Amino acid sequence: MLHYTTHLSTPDAEWVTFIHGAGGSSGIWFKQIRAFQKHFNVLLIDLRGHGKSKKPIYEQFKQYQFDNIGDEVIEVLNHLHIKNTHWVGISLGTIVIREITERFPERTLTMIMGGAIMKLNLRGQVLMRLGSMLKSVVPYLVLYRFFAHIIMPKKSHRESRNLFINEAKKLYQQEFKRWFTLVAEVNPLLKYFRFKDSGIRTLYIMGAEDHMFLPSISKIVQDHTSSRLVVIPSCGHVVNVEQPQRFNEIAVDFLKGR
Repeated sequence: MLHYTTHLSTPDAEWVTFIHGAGGSSGIWFKQIRAFQKHFNVLLIDLRGHGKSKKPIYEQFKQYQFDNIGDEVIEVLNHLHIKNTHWVGISLGTIVIREITERFPERTLTMIMGGAIMKLNLRGQVLMRLGSMLKSVVPYLVLYRFFAHIIMPKKSHRESRNLFINEAKKLYQQEFKRWFTLVAEVNPLLKYFRFKDSGIRTLYIMGAEDHMFLPSISKIVQDHTSSRLVVIPSCGHVVNVEQPQRFNEIAVDFLKGR
């Protein structure tokens, strides 16, 4: 089972489950725990190969798929007898959440998608192709640093950029290659998500400087009646790290307004 930690508010409080992005871990949510625990029970999960979810069993998976990654998250919910939950995700974690919700809508109360990835623009697609060519010959940390600087290029993004790079150091080359291949092949799934409104209340929290992903999210909320978008000024991709207080205020207000 995936590694998880819980922070309880009250026995009858609703649950909020946090899903990190590729190369991260549940440790990226440390600025959210106190604010959310005041109102909700908090569940933090390390996805396979990340954080403390590093068991030999994952060696049997030569290629990762979002459905079996989602199944492992659901396994944790079942183990804790969590019938349904609010979801909070960042970056690639938003894809995991959306995929789970598509298959198990009854497990989802609401979705909060920070730095959401719902389309790879031309630059992103070129980077993926370049990475696919180099992933077997270039050390993964070199590639990860390169991608981190492309996605989070400004000096003001340094804290979140360094946080993700430091977390990525805990991976290893084979694990990086598996996740990279998963992301590189995600376009058909994202196209489906853009086309189909989940029908579940969804809040996108994006940074105004998230140049790679904000344009596609702006288009989605125009087409999906269940979604809304809040853009945080002077903020990049990892909104929960760069502007934690504002992120927490927006997210908690959304959840309490159900």
